[in-house]
Amino acid sequence: MHETSQLALGAAAVGLAGTWAWRQRLALRPVHRASAIALALFLAAHLLGHLAGLAGAAAHQSLLEALRLVYRQPLVEGVLLGCLLFQMGSGLTLLWRGRGRRRGGVAWMQAISGGYLALFLLIHVTAVLAGRFQGVDTNLQFAAAGMHTPPWQWFFGPYYFFAVFALGTHVGCALYWNLPEPLRARALVGAMLAGWMLAVCLVVLLAGGFHALEIPARYLAPLAGPAGRG
Repeated sequence: MHETSQLALGAAAVGLAGTWAWRQRLALRPVHRASAIALALFLAAHLLGHLAGLAGAAAHQSLLEALRLVYRQPLVEGVLLGCLLFQMGSGLTLLWRGRGRRRGGVAWMQAISGGYLALFLLIHVTAVLAGRFQGVDTNLQFAAAGMHTPPWQWFFGPYYFFAVFALGTHVGCALYWNLPEPLRARALVGAMLAGWMLAVCLVVLLAGGFHALEIPARYLAPLAGPAGRG
């Protein structure tokens, strides 16, 4: 089967499953949670791949290529893309449904972090797919390009930091609602601290703070053009 067909098949399978769940009037939150667990495995591997850059760009590329043998299988990638789309759609639906009924700091942290993650994923996945369509390797240097093209670092620094911190916060909120009383507060704080530390490490890494990063000109050009014209 052609790669594009497999990718489309995977995405369609998730779409059909989501449509079936909707038609059966299944509670959206449990389905959203199940999709989140599936995505968590990919996101953990994705973050691990980027943080391998702490040992240098070569270590990152080596691990990235090993991970891609799994998640870049067209059918797997199609399922992941479908899960991402479902996660964003269901998350925004839950966000809208809860308007006016949200009480307490944890509920608001969950809503705000989820909303930011949906926005980040929309931008990030679009950029990655566009890069791949143009034949660009969407590796560490691709992610870091904006941090090395003034003034874009003032956008991409907070953009990446808040994405990872929001992920930690969102996971912490989910744990808070599903763990018994003695553990829930510790789990929330622990997840937020882990998200904060990972966010700092990632931004410093992308900025070249741990190891100098050589960014190919083809990665810098799309950002340097608008900056130069401004």
